[in-house]
Amino acid sequence: MPVQDQQPVFRALADPTRRAIVMMLAQGPRPIGDIAAEFDVTRPAIAKHLRILEEGGVISVETKGRERINQLNPKALKSAADWLNHFDRFWDDRLAKLKAVVEKKR
Repeated sequence: MPVQDQQPVFRALADPTRRAIVMMLAQGPRPIGDIAAEFDVTRPAIAKHLRILEEGGVISVETKGRERINQLNPKALKSAADWLNHFDRFWDDRLAKLKAVVEKKR
């Protein structure tokens, strides 16, 4: 999958606060108040982070009464991981070649 297709996901994951929110949501859905309580930033700042995560498809938001429940969307993370796995194969190949060179010189 081309990186252009992944750009919203990578943008969403680019910020350490958003990555921390993703880790929290990996443990289960949470309302914004519970998420905001874990950070030393304002609730509107957390709302902005959540909006960017939602735009990137990393989370979904469900309204229950007056609360908005934020939930992780693992499919978005899998597509980004699949793209990154290309580089795992790249490094595996490079390291195998390096190993062959080193062992040949022994």
